[in-house]
Formats: sequence, C-alpha cells, structure tokens
Amino acid sequence: MDHAAANNPAGVASPVRWEEQDAIARSGVLNRILVRISREALQGDSVDALMQGICDCLVAELPVAIASVILLDEPGAHFIHEVYAGELTLSPLPSEGVWPVSRGCAGRCARTGLAQLITDVDQDPDYVAGNADVRSEYLIPICHRQRMHGVLNLESTQADFFDADVCRVFDAVADLVAGAIHFARMADALQAANGKLEQLSMIDGLTGIANRRQYDMALAKWWSSLAEAGRPLALLMVDVDAFKALNDTCGHLYGDDCLRELARVCEQHAGSTGLAARFGGEELVLLLPDLAIPEAVHAAEALRACVEAMALRHPASPVGPHLTVSVGVASTIPMPTDAPEQLLAAADRALYAAKADGRNRVCHAP
Repeated sequence: MDHAAANNPAGVASPVRWEEQDAIARSGVLNRILVRISREALQGDSVDALMQGICDCLVAELPVAIASVILLDEPGAHFIHEVYAGELTLSPLPSEGVWPVSRGCAGRCARTGLAQLITDVDQDPDYVAGNADVRSEYLIPICHRQRMHGVLNLESTQADFFDADVCRVFDAVADLVAGAIHFARMADALQAANGKLEQLSMIDGLTGIANRRQYDMALAKWWSSLAEAGRPLALLMVDVDAFKALNDTCGHLYGDDCLRELARVCEQHAGSTGLAARFGGEELVLLLPDLAIPEAVHAAEALRACVEAMALRHPASPVGPHLTVSVGVASTIPMPTDAPEQLLAAADRALYAAKADGRNRVCHAP
C-alpha cells in the first residue's frame, strides 16, 4: 500500500486547493455558494441566524480567513452589530458597542456606497487591523434600494485572492444579503406590530386594565395550573352601587372617570400575582391565585374600604354621598373535570347577595 492510500483508506479524494483549481472548478464552487446562500436567505429564522449562516458558508467554501457582516444603525452613522466566521480571531467592535462610519475601510465603504478592494492592507491609510495575518480585504455595501444596511467584509491571508471572478460572486452575495436583511427586518417589524396589536386587544379601552378576553385567558390558564398543583383560586366580582343613577345625575363622562379610578384601585389590590379586569359595564373582576375564602374576603374588604375612602361624589346613591362598591367573593381549588365558569357563577351569586343585603359590603359564596 502506498503512502497516500494509507492516509486515505476510504479512497476519498482530498479537496483541491482553491489556487489549484481551474476556471471551471472555481465557477462550480462559486455557483454552489450562491445556491447555498440563497437557501440561507430563504430559510433563516432571524437576521443573526441568516448572517451567521452566510459567514459560515463563505469561510467553509472559500479560502477567506474571515467573513463578516457589519450592520449599521438606522441613521447609518455607526456600525452597531457584527457577525463573523473564520479561522482567525477578529477583534470585536469597540467596548461601547458602536463604530462610526468615519473610521476604517468599512466606514469608507458605507460612506461612499462603493465596494472597496484592498490588495495590500499595509498600504491603505484607512485600514484598521482586525488580525495581523490578513493581507487583502474586499468590502461590499449591503444596500437594498435606498437603504444602506451595512457592509459585507471578506479578509484573506493571500494578497492576490480577490480576482475579478471572486469579486463578482461577493457582489452577488452582498445583493442577496441586502434583500434577505430587508425582508427579515420587515418580518421583525410586522411581528412587533402584531405583538402590539395583540397586547392592545387584551386591554380595556376605557379603563386601561385587562379586558374580558384577557380575563378569560387568564382564568383558563390558572384553572389548569392550579388544578395540577392543588392550590386555590379566588375570584372577586366588583360592582359600582347605583351606577346608572350616577350616570343619570352626574353624566357619563364623570361615570367614566369613576370607572377609571375604580380600575386603578382594583389593579393595585390585584398586585403583581393577580389580575384585575373590566368584565363589562360597571363590573370589574379580580383573579387572585392561592387565596382561600378567608384571605379572599379580607382582600375584598380592603378593596371596598379603599373605594369608600376615595370619597368620589355620588349624589344619587341610596347608600351615602360617595361612590361605593359591592363585592362578591368565591374561591375553590380547581378540578380538571370542572368548568372554570363555576367560579364566576359562585362569585356572581355572592355579589347579588351583597346587593340585596344593602350594598357597600362584601359577601362570599359558601
């Protein structure tokens, strides 16, 4: 067995070095790179994942020591984020996290919007060394329509690597990166907008606290998790006493102001572990996990007293001169086989009893 066969028992051909390949072989490699990067552009889950995939591809397929993508901020005045791959260690962005476009060859590329071919880094007055072994560099602007996103930066330990064919491929790669980053950012913006809309859909427009939809989702979630843990869930149903008479006497705008104040108090009493929501009309609810009846009644009484102490005028109230609330309380340890609506029905019955018993009071379900 000869020496080569001993070192390669499977008979697999060793990869041919770039400088040893003919024009046809090089063209095949470059076309393969474009196909692979096109796939990365279509399948990337995020801008960072896309950039990393592209950099990894370039250093795997070509003898570039470093491939990096450097992104600009919105005004295009600073580089703010870099992703790179390569066999050499690259100095990161400065510790303050930004790099002005007034500095370096990458900055010159971003300022001019033109590709920069540097065949001898020692002779370029703007070159800022990222690694001492680099001999040549090619930088291409990543630009989509009128938006400059950043710079694609390739660095080689060979002075003559960036010939016309290689530069043409990197120009095409930069176009792919620009389009992919543009669409990835559009997707991020759309996702953020959808998240904001989703958040708004959970908020009551008048009071600014959770709405019925968010209450329903929270109830279902807590019912399931507390059932599994065997812990209680309390529900407080809060209703403004003689609210119609308040609106008729003082006007709907004043009635709305009173509801907003009541919502604020309910949210305070729900705390960070509970949820206050507008259930409908002048009714608000508090979901309080881990509270049995005694603790829930105590919380309801504190809420009722706080509302009374605010002394919001209510000249048409049969209870007194100020706004008051009645509160129905229910608590149970959820069971997976029971419907969570049972808790609401129990709190509603307790609220009805508080109203029938003279208002401005707390009643609880047995």
